[in-house]
Amino acid sequence: MKMILRWFPNGDDTVTLEQIRQIPGVSGVATFLSDIPAGDVWSMDRILAVKNEVNEAGLEMEVIESINVHEDIKKGLPTKDMYIDNYIKTMKNLADAGVKCVCYNFMPVLDWYRSDLYLPIEDGSLAMSYSHDFAKTLTLESMTESMINGSNNFTLPGWEPERFGKMAEDIAFYQNVSQDEYFKNIKYFLDAIIPAAEEFDLDFGVHPDDPPFPLFNLPKVVNNQDSIRKYLSLHDSKRNGLTLCTGSLGANKNNDVASIAAEFAAEGKVPFVHLRNVKHTSETDFHESAHPSECGDLDMYAIIKALQDNGFDGYIRPDHGRMIWGEKGRPGYGLYDRALGATYLEGLWEACKKSR
Repeated sequence: MKMILRWFPNGDDTVTLEQIRQIPGVSGVATFLSDIPAGDVWSMDRILAVKNEVNEAGLEMEVIESINVHEDIKKGLPTKDMYIDNYIKTMKNLADAGVKCVCYNFMPVLDWYRSDLYLPIEDGSLAMSYSHDFAKTLTLESMTESMINGSNNFTLPGWEPERFGKMAEDIAFYQNVSQDEYFKNIKYFLDAIIPAAEEFDLDFGVHPDDPPFPLFNLPKVVNNQDSIRKYLSLHDSKRNGLTLCTGSLGANKNNDVASIAAEFAAEGKVPFVHLRNVKHTSETDFHESAHPSECGDLDMYAIIKALQDNGFDGYIRPDHGRMIWGEKGRPGYGLYDRALGATYLEGLWEACKKSR
């Protein structure tokens, strides 16, 4: 297992590589090139510039999160083949630069959403939260405005400004796309990229829907155990895997996250894990919490034990942290709480390992 942290390059992060290097047990970062539009090729020069910066700080760059999938691929439009070819070129460049794992998603239009990016919770910290009833009352315009206004002037993955102009058109398009049709488009994509992943020695992990509840009548892709099975069965390969995000899956109280971890780790299909905890305020509403089990509704010990018992040997990162101790930064991606989370998770991992 390798513990890593997500890091945003090109001066777009309040957290420095030097600070990440000082977190015990953290060996690298998951990163990406946020300024390159979905569908364009990531050049080797751009990739190596970030890799060299990471390596010079004493860290590894073996995980990319994410290579965004162009919406034309998701829609199954005639231009999809051009964008898939570009995607594969980017994959090869990343593999040649030493990348081992790619996290991505196939969620239509909206990658993720939170009702409040800085909700004050009972201990005085600020956490991201979600209210499904509130989200259902929003127009796309008001939802976009709330995300922009709450971003603290940082880029939000999946909410890049160049996407805003087409979001309404894209949502309208998907009103006429059935779940079965959408999964045919997923299979077309996987049938093209997974053989390339096998050739380039790259693990791919699809990220679950965040939140797991439907918005704007868009297709849901990966939000429970059955849908994960369905997605991974579309192209049977060890390279076609799951990014196990405990917070995204755990937002649905019906999901047994430890069971999900055990099943797909045993199949060798969990290359990457996002570990975070959530605290429910209703069946569909929650706020993110500190990582320890006692702070939320997820049993982090059971999840880590399930991973270990079933042979997991991939990458873990402490997912979204709260804003604590007066820190200001990108929602969910400050230093302090994620550093606490990393050391807590390292401790759980060691305890599980030594007690086996």
